[in-house]
Amino acid sequence: MMKVQNRITLHFILQLILYSVFVIIALLTLVFILIGRMTNEEMKQNVPVGALQAVTSEALYENGSITLNKYWDSFLVKHQLWLQIINSNGKVIHTINKPDDVPEQYNLKELREIKEQHAYGSYFIESELDLFEAEPLLYLIGYKSPLRQQLLQWYNAYEQNGRPDETAITALEDELNQIGGYLTIINHEGKKLYTIGKEADNDSNELKPLELLAIQDRNGDHSGQITMHVSDDGLNTWILHKDRDMNSYVKQPIFSDIIRSFGIAAIAILALSLLLSFWLGYRYSQPLILFAGWFNRMESGNYDEVLTAKDKRKVFRRNGKLRTRYRLYREAIHNFYEMAQRLAQTEKDRQRLERSREQWMSGISHDLRTPLSTIQGYAYILEQSPEQWSKDELQEMGRMIREKGDFMLELITDFSYINQLKQTDALAGARPIELNRLVRHAIIKYVNDATLTGVDFQYEDDEADAVIIQGNELWLLRLMDNLIFNAIKHNAPGITITTTVEKKEHSASISVADNGQGMDSDTQAMLFERYYRGTNSEESSSGSGLGMSIAKMIVEAHHGNITVKSQINQGTIITVRFPLSQTN
Repeated sequence: MMKVQNRITLHFILQLILYSVFVIIALLTLVFILIGRMTNEEMKQNVPVGALQAVTSEALYENGSITLNKYWDSFLVKHQLWLQIINSNGKVIHTINKPDDVPEQYNLKELREIKEQHAYGSYFIESELDLFEAEPLLYLIGYKSPLRQQLLQWYNAYEQNGRPDETAITALEDELNQIGGYLTIINHEGKKLYTIGKEADNDSNELKPLELLAIQDRNGDHSGQITMHVSDDGLNTWILHKDRDMNSYVKQPIFSDIIRSFGIAAIAILALSLLLSFWLGYRYSQPLILFAGWFNRMESGNYDEVLTAKDKRKVFRRNGKLRTRYRLYREAIHNFYEMAQRLAQTEKDRQRLERSREQWMSGISHDLRTPLSTIQGYAYILEQSPEQWSKDELQEMGRMIREKGDFMLELITDFSYINQLKQTDALAGARPIELNRLVRHAIIKYVNDATLTGVDFQYEDDEADAVIIQGNELWLLRLMDNLIFNAIKHNAPGITITTTVEKKEHSASISVADNGQGMDSDTQAMLFERYYRGTNSEESSSGSGLGMSIAKMIVEAHHGNITVKSQINQGTIITVRFPLSQTN
């Protein structure tokens, strides 16, 4: 039982662990999906910046060279980007999709302008400095922007001392209107000096320092809506807007997506948990429902129907093995099944014993009533008119009363023997007994009985080899009396009774054989049942019918067995076998 409890406990612990692992994996998967989505969204909003961050984190620097996934070759070409990785000496050590007008070596001034202006020539430049390698590395991603090229073209055509030529403002405004944009020129303090073209309504007259930095950082916006260029003297900044102004830029609501995604995930996990709960409830309730049905049928006493044909199909496969859902309770099911079979067999045995007891009591009542009726009849006759009977008739009546009394005494004595064999140990006081001597002594008593006529006794054994068993001498003598008397009583005069004692390898045997009338198969089958006296109606009042039953009980108490072999008109052989004593 402890084994079943341990396995069920371990099973449910494993179920809980698996469910916890499932939830953790689901949450980790959700986190990775959200991280990937955030990365993708960021890359969608600003492809160069997102690509630069990804390349910086993935690149492996070893022995002066860079190892990078080939995926980035096609990605950069597809998005018209180029990549350079520069070491601490300003030398390019790795490049992808580089234009011809971009150098392989940079000096300090060029690198500073790239960091400050996010540009090199006509290219926008996104840069990131990696300080986590063995030496500092600078990552550059560049790309051309038609809007920046347009701004540089206008700057070169209309710039005068860092400001637009007053005579060309009208022409510049016309060109701005054609592309749907406007130009803002601010000084180093962020104050607007010029606004050329149709300006957005919410533009203020002054840009704050952080707003300028935001514009500078957003030069790489792949949508190309805002770009800027610092004048050669560094005092003024030209900012070109197209279709929208700086303040219309709205970032992706990542936290809203996170909340929404976690909400969806929570609902999905809850739904899966409910489905799992229903499945587990169904799986573990089925055996319990089955047990409840078994208990109900057992309560009704239907032990043979505890496992119906339908239940057997549910529990067992065609090959006799348990189905998967019931394997957790296999010991309980097998024990329950065996208990039901034992109870069914016990009920059958009880009913058989009840029928045997009724038959036995009915026979005993009949046999007690018959002699009592005889005794009562003769007593009534003697009571009414004793003087009418002669001496011989009175002697005959006395003899009949004595015989019936002897029969009743024999019946009561047999009851006493049966009770002793059931209540006490027949081997109490057992000792080694020489079976040859005991059997000879039992036979001599009948040979010397002058009342027995027409019976010839014979005895056979190996006198040179003593046969010794462990037993109770009084009960063994009673056994021999029952076997010999049974042969005498059920045969006509003129029979021969042969008794044989033999010693075999591990056992000793006694055979009592006669050449009398024999018995049929039905009588042989019932010979050792209590209160059975055969099918001969003429012998219905002879004997108690318990002799052979007592003989069997004595033999079994001595750990032996008794068998009968007989044929009609060919005699009967009753054989008893006992285990040999250790002293043999």
